[in-house]
Amino acid sequence: MTETLLILFLALLLDRLVGDPDRLWQRVPHPVVLFGRAIGAMDGLFNGKRLSPATRRFNGAAGIAVLLAASLFAGFVLHRLFAPLGVVGAVVEVVVVAVFLAQKSLHDHVRAVSTGLKDDGLEGGRRAVSMIVGRDPATLDEPAVCRAGIESLAENFSDGVIAPALWYALLGLPGLFAYKMLNTADSMIGHRSEKYLDFGWASARLDDLANWPAARLSILFIAAGAWLAQGRRAARAAIGTALRDAGLHRSPNSGWPEAAMAGALGIGLAGPRIYGGARVDEPMMNAAGRTVATVADIDLSLRIFSAACAVLAVTVLLAAGLAASV
Repeated sequence: MTETLLILFLALLLDRLVGDPDRLWQRVPHPVVLFGRAIGAMDGLFNGKRLSPATRRFNGAAGIAVLLAASLFAGFVLHRLFAPLGVVGAVVEVVVVAVFLAQKSLHDHVRAVSTGLKDDGLEGGRRAVSMIVGRDPATLDEPAVCRAGIESLAENFSDGVIAPALWYALLGLPGLFAYKMLNTADSMIGHRSEKYLDFGWASARLDDLANWPAARLSILFIAAGAWLAQGRRAARAAIGTALRDAGLHRSPNSGWPEAAMAGALGIGLAGPRIYGGARVDEPMMNAAGRTVATVADIDLSLRIFSAACAVLAVTVLLAAGLAASV
C-alpha cells in the first residue's frame, strides 16, 4: 500500500507539471484511444439496429463485462512486469498512472475558455468551450460560456482526477485501467439516445456506481481548495451547497462537485441548457447566488481547482507515510 500511494503521489505531481504531451500522442495512440477503439468494435458488432431491446441490453452488459475483465487483466500483467524492475519499474508505473490523470489538461482547457473570452470576446469563448462540453455553443451567451467552463472543471475534477486516483489507490493498475475503460464506455455509449438506451445501460449504471465515492469525496477537496483560495466562508459554502443542492442535478454524481464549486464561487450553476438542439430543463444549483457568471469566476475556479489538486497530492503523501508507519 505504501508503494502504491507513493507512486500515486509522484504521478499526481508529474501530471500536474507535464500533463499530456501533444507531440507524444500525435505519434502513438493514447491508451484511452485504444479503449475507445475496443468499445467502438463492441458497438459495431453487437448493437445492430435489428436486434430487440432485450438483446441489446444483454449484449451491452456482456460486452462491458468482457472489456472490464480484459482491463483488469492488462493492469495486472503490466504491474507484474514492472515489479521485478525495482526503481525503474516504479518510475515506469508512475508515468503510466500519470497518463490516466487529467489535472493539467483540464486546467489548460478551462483556462483557454477564459483566455478566449478575454482575447476574442464571445466567439473566442464559444470556440474554447466547445472543446470541453457537449452543449451547443451557438446558444451560449458570455455568462453561459463561463458557467459551462466552470461546470466542466468541477465535474471532471471528480471523474478525471479524484476517481482514477481513488481506484488506483484501492486496486492498483487493474483498478485504474478498469475505471478508465468504464468511464470511456459511459462517454461513448452511455447516452439515453435510441441507439444506446439499452446497449449502453449497463455501462452507464456501472459508471454511476464507480464514480459514487469520488463525487462525494470531491466536495471535501473543493472545499479545501476554496479555503486556501478564499477563506473559511467559501469552504463552508461549498460543503453546504453540495449537501443541499447536489440532488437537483440530473446526474447522481455530477451535482456534488458542481454544487460545491457553485457554493465556493457564490454563483448559480446548471439550470436549463441545450444539447444537440434539445433543451434540458434542470433547476439551478445555488439559486440564491449571483446569476451572472464572469471570466473572473472562471479564473477563481481555476485557483480553487489547483489548490484542491495540491491538497489531494498532500493527502496521498500523508496517507503513504501513515501506511509506512503501521
